[in-house]
Amino acid sequence: MKIENDKVVQIKYTLTDAQGNLLDASGDEPLAYLHGNHNLIPGLEAELSNKQAGDKFVVTIPAEEAYGEKQNHLIQDGVPKEMFQGVDNIEVGMRFEAQSEQGFHSVVITEINDETVTVDGNHEMAGMDLTFDIEVIDVRDATEEEISHGHAHGTGGHHHD
Repeated sequence: MKIENDKVVQIKYTLTDAQGNLLDASGDEPLAYLHGNHNLIPGLEAELSNKQAGDKFVVTIPAEEAYGEKQNHLIQDGVPKEMFQGVDNIEVGMRFEAQSEQGFHSVVITEINDETVTVDGNHEMAGMDLTFDIEVIDVRDATEEEISHGHAHGTGGHHHD
């Protein structure tokens, strides 16, 4: 059975950056996802199309087909430290949920000055070319419920309640 829209696919993978540093891996349990529903980055989903169980491949996805290029307007400096009330020790690398007109989004502190901090709202992998080493474990038809929910259920599925 080939991978196509509305198939539930189980993959094992390792993800490395351009320098070969390990960023993520599936571990013991394969990752299950519903193909064609934007559950993976676009470049990876495109590479998985028409593959089948048992296929193994390595592919590098350019940043623009992964998490996008870094966007400077998402980097904000001069944020007053008072904005982080209740945080005892503000440190570079801390991640916060920030609220804006567009709703909640995740920001990370990239610089700390005397009175202000700099936060970056880009995805932590924005601007990075990502290399995936993939093994396709299983391909099956999705259930009607999975299709209506837009994601895989059951083995290896990710539940976001």
